[in-house]
Amino acid sequence: MEKRSNDFTQGGILAPLIGFAVPVLFAMFLQTMYGAADLLIVGWFGSTADVSAVATGSQLMHTVTTVLVGMAMGVTVLLAQKIGEGKPRVAGKVIGTGITLFAALAAVMTAALVFLASPLCSLLHAPENAFSRTVDYVRICSAGTAFIIAFNVLGSVFRGIGDSKIPLLTVAIACVVNIGADLLLVAGFGMGAAGAAIATVAAQGVSVLLSLLIIARRSLPFELHRVDLKPDRSCAVNILRIGTPIAMQDLLVSLSFLVIMAIVNSLGLIQSAGVGVAEKLCGFIMLVPSAFSQAMSAFVGQNTGAGKPERARRALYYGIGASLCAGVFMFWLSFFRGEALSGLFAKDEAVILAAADYLRAYGLDCLLTSFLFCFIGYFSGRGRTVFVMLQGIAGAFCVRVPVSFLVSRIPGVSLFAIGLATPASTLVQIILCGLYFMHELKRDRMK
Repeated sequence: MEKRSNDFTQGGILAPLIGFAVPVLFAMFLQTMYGAADLLIVGWFGSTADVSAVATGSQLMHTVTTVLVGMAMGVTVLLAQKIGEGKPRVAGKVIGTGITLFAALAAVMTAALVFLASPLCSLLHAPENAFSRTVDYVRICSAGTAFIIAFNVLGSVFRGIGDSKIPLLTVAIACVVNIGADLLLVAGFGMGAAGAAIATVAAQGVSVLLSLLIIARRSLPFELHRVDLKPDRSCAVNILRIGTPIAMQDLLVSLSFLVIMAIVNSLGLIQSAGVGVAEKLCGFIMLVPSAFSQAMSAFVGQNTGAGKPERARRALYYGIGASLCAGVFMFWLSFFRGEALSGLFAKDEAVILAAADYLRAYGLDCLLTSFLFCFIGYFSGRGRTVFVMLQGIAGAFCVRVPVSFLVSRIPGVSLFAIGLATPASTLVQIILCGLYFMHELKRDRMK
């Protein structure tokens, strides 16, 4: 059987970059639909308390997922580099090491999340009349942590070999399962937030099973043997060296959004539900720059392994341009059509207005993330993940959190004003990335 993978080290740049990013985009869209379908169907068939529970609980689980995606990026980048270097045997050891590392992580995280569900919901100031439902949602989703981890590790393998179509196929089928289960459990049996959580876990399990079946039936551009299913010291160190800073950055950035959620939750149930709806919409709005970030990591990783830094830089320029084109449209949609978008996820007029107000701030961020996310993908692909972590921490805790807190203390402040902390943070991060890029460029030219 032919080995299907993309070689990004030769030929054109824009067409293969977009060709890789588009399936990633659709896969991320469908994966975002997991949580969005929960909120959408709960918003139609549940109560405002259920909406608040899913909004807060899914934000917590999103934090867990982003950390896992960051860790899995270590597998993506290292695998892409080894394929770029023409070392399929070492690439197989990378996969085997990744599987064993993440299996251990799954066991630890599942136990911790189930046990800490109630304290974590308390830290997030989940509204009192939605608290028990929020805890139920988190505990049920936490029981499926192994599926979340397996899905992201398998996705990182496919992206590392330049194949973004298989993850799209598996997540598409799983998304259908999730929506069907949501309709059955939430609309049919009236299970509210708990039903939505069960549907999400079931869908992720289906996605993992499909991915494993596909891997078993196709030939891949690396050699993986049973003996590789154990930690290789060198591979483990490199996976953790690349992935840990990204995971830490994603964790701390997500924590900053959880802090903002806690700040907003303290303002009342309507504000909590409104920001929860807006955050779900933001998951869709930010899909294009996020897809280009992941595509950039694989593209730059292969070219870094092949010793082609200039080609990697050109990919960055093309990626920013393509992402910005979509960012202009997303700005218009979120800034001027926020009420129409929010109405898809809520039936309470007050919640719709609150969500639209907060969403306007994200409209401004749509333009800025076109630059930031491509920079992050570029630096990750080059292995500069410590810088990725530092700039993310600087934006989150030197700008986003303090600005949100200070603005929220203003009597009668709007959610739009609180939301402006996010584009302010992004702007600072872009400046840091630009300065570091110039430093890297100067260093490359001196070699």
